[in-house]
Parts: sequence; structure tokens; C-alpha cells
Amino acid sequence: MTNIVFMGTPDFAVSSLLALCDGGYHITGVVTQPDRPKGRNKEILPGPVKAAALERGLTVYQPAKVRDPEAVEIIRKMEPDLIVVAAFGQLIPREILEMPKYGCINVHASLLPAYRGAAPIQHAILDGLDETGVTIMLMNEGLDTGEILSSCKVPITKNTTGGSLFDELAEEGAKLLAATIPDILAGKITPMPQPEKSTTPYASMISKNMGRIDWNKPAAEIERLVRAMNPWPSAWTILDGRILKIWKAHIEKPELTGTPGTTGRIVRQDARGFYIQTAQGILVPEEIQLEGRKRMAASEFLKGFIIRNNDLTKEKQ
Repeated sequence: MTNIVFMGTPDFAVSSLLALCDGGYHITGVVTQPDRPKGRNKEILPGPVKAAALERGLTVYQPAKVRDPEAVEIIRKMEPDLIVVAAFGQLIPREILEMPKYGCINVHASLLPAYRGAAPIQHAILDGLDETGVTIMLMNEGLDTGEILSSCKVPITKNTTGGSLFDELAEEGAKLLAATIPDILAGKITPMPQPEKSTTPYASMISKNMGRIDWNKPAAEIERLVRAMNPWPSAWTILDGRILKIWKAHIEKPELTGTPGTTGRIVRQDARGFYIQTAQGILVPEEIQLEGRKRMAASEFLKGFIIRNNDLTKEKQ
């Protein structure tokens, strides 16, 4: 019997954990990040992987730092033959990487060597890719630099959002993991080394400020920002001194170049909504949410709100 230790924390990792459970593998332990305060009330709640593991009756361990000697020894006592990692959230030390007979493998949400880093899903949309995917990688001490074991492609369409791509890659990653592990155990896979340098810039973590819309950019780039930042942190701007989140938008007159002083201004309103000049093209929000209000169609929003300042480049008052 092959002992597997699973290491993961957020929603993305749950599908992979459940795939191992459904595959009948002997999971000797689940290692996940400590519980964190969540929501407006800052209530301490278990992460998604911990909740899923407890539902399946699995042993859960939550070290503050997985590289601490105590944590290393606890994981060693789980006697892993294979360690599976999916969005764990901490760098894993060499002592753990070298522990299992079959190595330590990672489910990464990009087609490596592209988009190494913490947020490959959003960056793939931001960069306007037509496709991305999932890679199963044999981990080393580098950051997403280990040898590639398997991969699969997933298309990015004009309607793809950060949230929808997250869900799709999580499911495809779980399927790929389930298909790859038997070949690992049977010695049927020849690992493929990655080049030293990534083919794309590092996919840095997403922050709230990355959702702030720069109206001096082309409408096509802003529309991708809207999709990439949905559901978090959302693409946002300032309307009449309040934060306005834009959840969905489309481009009109992409050939229309904004003149100095016009970018970021609402140049027209009608029954469909309002039209915003960018550096190249007009962006038309379809679904929006003004600070303190619920999410709604832009056309419905204008029925009960009078826009007093057409300039969206002003800071919050």
C-alpha cells in the first residue's frame, strides 16, 4: 500500500484531495495552513482543505512553519511514499522534499515553464492568452522549477473570468493528478526538465490595488482586468467619490483613440448604461456595484442614480 501525504490549503486544492480519496489511496495525513480569521466578524474558521479532510475522517496537521524541525518530524512519522502538494502556501524544505520514495509532486495552475508564481490564473487572463493549463511537477527547492511529469491545456475565452478559470483548472488538475499518479508509481514517466528561465514574468500575488483601473490604458486591457479580477479583488474605479466595482464590461469603438484629458471620462449615457473613454476604445460596463449598494446591471443602476461627476480618475473623497 502506497502512503500519500497531501499538502494544500484553499479551494483550488480541494478537488485534488477528493480525487485522491475517490481513487482509494491511503492518505496518512493532510497538512494545511493554520486557521485564519475570515469575514467581517473575523471569525476563526478552518480552510477549505481542512474542512474537506475532516469530512473524510482524515488526520489533519496545521504547522505555523512547515520547515520547523518539529513539523518535519511529524510529517516524517506519516511515512509518506508520495507527497502531493496543491496551493499549500509555504515553501517546502529539502528535508520534506527528499522524504518520500516517489518524491514530492505539485499541481500547478499553468503550463510550465510559463507563469511560475502565486497567481498564474489571473495573470494568464491579464496577458490575453488564448489558453493556459495545469502541470504536474516533481518539486525541487526552486519556485515552480521542478521537472514536468504531465500537463493538460484549458482554453481561455472572451467570457473567462478569474473565478471560472480557477474552478476549471482545479477540476482539470484533479483529473490530471488522478491519471498521473498510477504512472508515477509504475515508473512509466520520464520527467522533463524545465529551462532555467520562465517564458513569462513571475506571476506575483494579486493585491487589492491591482484592481484599480488605469483609464490611460486601452479598453481591451481594462476589459481583461475586469475579468481577471472577478471575483477578487474586482476591478474598480471612483465614481462621485465612492468605489465603483465593474464586474463585467464590453468594448465599443475599439479604434477610437482618447485625446489628452478625455481618458477616464464618461462620454455618453443611454438606456444601456454609460460609456467610458480609454486610451484606445470605449469601455461599456454591463454589471457594476457602487460602494454600499448591491451588484446590478448598469442600465438598472442608472434608473436610480444620477452621475454628477463624469471624471472617473478622481481620488475617493
